[in-house]
Amino acid sequence: MQNDSIKTLVLFIACLTVPLAMVVSGERSAATRLAEASDEASEVPIASAADEGYCSPQLKSIVRRVAGACGLLGDGGRGCKPADAKNVAAMSGDDFNALFSPLAERAHIIQFDPENTSLDPKAMSEVEQVWAEKGGASFFFVVSRASKDGNADQNTQLSQDRAQAVMSHLQSKFPGDEDLKRVGLLWLGADYAQLGQEFCDWKRSRKGEPCTVKDINRSSFVAWIDCAI
Repeated sequence: MQNDSIKTLVLFIACLTVPLAMVVSGERSAATRLAEASDEASEVPIASAADEGYCSPQLKSIVRRVAGACGLLGDGGRGCKPADAKNVAAMSGDDFNALFSPLAERAHIIQFDPENTSLDPKAMSEVEQVWAEKGGASFFFVVSRASKDGNADQNTQLSQDRAQAVMSHLQSKFPGDEDLKRVGLLWLGADYAQLGQEFCDWKRSRKGEPCTVKDINRSSFVAWIDCAI
């Protein structure tokens, strides 16, 4: 009778031990698979924009809207005209310009002659220099303007042609560069977000030459921007 009790106890313990061993083994296998999966994932490069110090929530919002509405030129030429730009920005011209103030060391201003939309040699060199500074940045903005001389339609056309002149030079200088799809164009004419005299102190293609408010607004503001959106 005593032997039967011992056998029953041993069988009971065995019944408990086998499932427990299976659970422990399963957990160890799952942990191993998870670790292997984590190692594999860590080896896969992840492409994403970084948030630089200038990436305020407002600037990120503008980048997001421009990316959606004004370009990132997958089709080779879309952009935003003044009325569209106001809607995209959804803020005053002064507030729009203030967003870019932290980019003073990164942005360049490409200047044009009055009523002219051609890049001179200095402008071509400046555009190429900015393009070479992309690093890991995600978006290239070209924001073109005109001075207040002339009528609104003429100024809109001038600013559009100036933006396209920058784009055309990039396309001819760097044919086949996949990063050309990262370019977003805005042409603002003279009706929205005019630059103030202080922008004459920024990096510009005619550095050292006299600079007035009219001079600085006959321009294309160009910069690589690296903001996660």
